[in-house]
Amino acid sequence: MQNQILGLHHITAIADNAQRNHDFYTKVFGQRMVKKTVNFDDPGTYHFYYGNENGEPGTILTFFPWEGIGRGIAGTGMATEISYAIAPDALDFWTDRFKNLKVTTRERIERFGETYLPFSDHDGLQLSLVGVTGTDTRKGWETSDIKASDATKGFHNVTLTLRIMDETAKLLTDVFGYKLVSQEGNRFRFKTEAIPTASIIDIMELPDGKSGRNSAGTNHHIAFRVSDEETQMVFREKLLERGLNITHQIDRDYFFSVYFREPGGVLFEIATNNPGFTVDETLDQLGTNLKLPKQYEPMRGKIEASLPALK
Repeated sequence: MQNQILGLHHITAIADNAQRNHDFYTKVFGQRMVKKTVNFDDPGTYHFYYGNENGEPGTILTFFPWEGIGRGIAGTGMATEISYAIAPDALDFWTDRFKNLKVTTRERIERFGETYLPFSDHDGLQLSLVGVTGTDTRKGWETSDIKASDATKGFHNVTLTLRIMDETAKLLTDVFGYKLVSQEGNRFRFKTEAIPTASIIDIMELPDGKSGRNSAGTNHHIAFRVSDEETQMVFREKLLERGLNITHQIDRDYFFSVYFREPGGVLFEIATNNPGFTVDETLDQLGTNLKLPKQYEPMRGKIEASLPALK
């Protein structure tokens, strides 16, 4: 696994209201709150991490809930849809659940031989559930009304919408080790064989598409996964050699990160496995306490008073 991109690590999106976001993802969509912390650059704003039972990379959807920010517009130069893997026979469970809970859904569709159930959260973020055959050993988070057999496993794929895909495709194949495995119309599917799950990137090419605008209901960035800091720096050098502007290595407490904007305009991150989300909470306690970046710990009282109270 050394010197490989191991699929997706996490995806970060924007929300408009912390309480509403928390309620949707934990109570409706049945995700585990893996980490409750704050934005490194804006400690008056939460940073929520939702994932599976073990808080594994490849299952983690994070949010910056900026209160009252207003709705954004998904468009070109963005990740525009996040797809979660479920067992094929769980599609009916989720269809009924979303109907009963008045979640906005669309008709099921077929892509690359798989059945997708598209839906959106309260801010309009586009998501979907995919009935995936084959073995997926990731443990879904079981709740009082979602059995483990119906629970989401983690990411299946993410869709990027780009005006021109050529240079992004070269980055995925020549640097990140993905292969173009299939095409349906203007949708192109890239997959890495380095890992069996969270391993797919779809690109929708829309030459006349309109640019998106980041705000609530849109994706801020997607993060690819590597094993450790040394591997991360190998990829950083490869990206610098291609003339891309990439940040230095940043300690995010639960992983190390580097960021760059890929040629199609999407903000990419490369994040490490280590040290992981249990570095400051035990597995059974994940997400139960407000954890602060160490530089903000002396300001805890002031930060807690400024954050919206969660019921």
